[in-house]
Amino acid sequence: MSNPSSLNQYWHEAIKFYHDGLEHLKSERLNSDFGILGYACDEGVKRNNGRQGAVNGPKAIREQLSKLSAQFSEKTVTDYGDIVAHENNIELAQKLFSNVIKEIIKSGQLSIGIGGSHDLAYGHFCGIQKALPKVKSTKIGILNFDAHFDLRPTINRANSGTPFYQIMKEFGTNVEYLALGIQKISNSNSLYKIASEFGVNHIPAEDCTLVNLNNVINIIDNNFKECNYLYVSIDLDGFTSEHAPGVSAPSPFGFSVNFFRSVFEHVLKTKNVVAIDIVELNPVYDIDSITAKLAAQIIDIAINNL
Repeated sequence: MSNPSSLNQYWHEAIKFYHDGLEHLKSERLNSDFGILGYACDEGVKRNNGRQGAVNGPKAIREQLSKLSAQFSEKTVTDYGDIVAHENNIELAQKLFSNVIKEIIKSGQLSIGIGGSHDLAYGHFCGIQKALPKVKSTKIGILNFDAHFDLRPTINRANSGTPFYQIMKEFGTNVEYLALGIQKISNSNSLYKIASEFGVNHIPAEDCTLVNLNNVINIIDNNFKECNYLYVSIDLDGFTSEHAPGVSAPSPFGFSVNFFRSVFEHVLKTKNVVAIDIVELNPVYDIDSITAKLAAQIIDIAINNL
């Protein structure tokens, strides 16, 4: 019988682990195709009056990743560990996350963030912005699979509902943001107004079906046709709760896994994707780890399609 470890049959055998301390991370010393970085924080959910538990999302995703058969022998993946929000300091955690992401992307890797609450996205985008060439004409697209716009104004402090407001406010002139899976019952009229003011497009959840797949893909292609790079953010609460019960804000009327996979694979194959994140996994409410398995398989799909 063959020795499984010699064949790198499983994820935990096939990937590399970075142990040198993230504060010393420098792009010129990194050599990998993909870099995974966790965001161990759910203070943003708490501030947004959601149910807590996503702080352990990265751990749960890694547990399921480790069990997957590794089908990427020609690619290298490095796990850089977690950014932890000490004393629930989201703002510092976002800054640290962005610094590491910057080095990962500058080294030529595609960054994969795992969370953790969706406030991760602001830190992720800041890191992307710092890593990419400083050219005025550069336009970055954001495709957010989500039931929510996450465009709440940062009146007091950042939370899981504010990341794309922060991004659009700070970088909006060079950003195209499309939210896919928006549910009317989960977004106030004021959020639709903010989306309109920022020029944010969206595809409602009821249109996110396999029957309507070609129309959805056409909207995505048209929306990002002038973008040089694409950042894909996946909030697991966009899926129907049948597929993703273990999230901060579950819904029975989200999109299906088959619809998501069709759209996701199209985007991976046709766009210049530089960063991906999967957020809001809440293991406390997961059932038989089905949501964690979904998150892990999304990462596997990404690596095998890029």
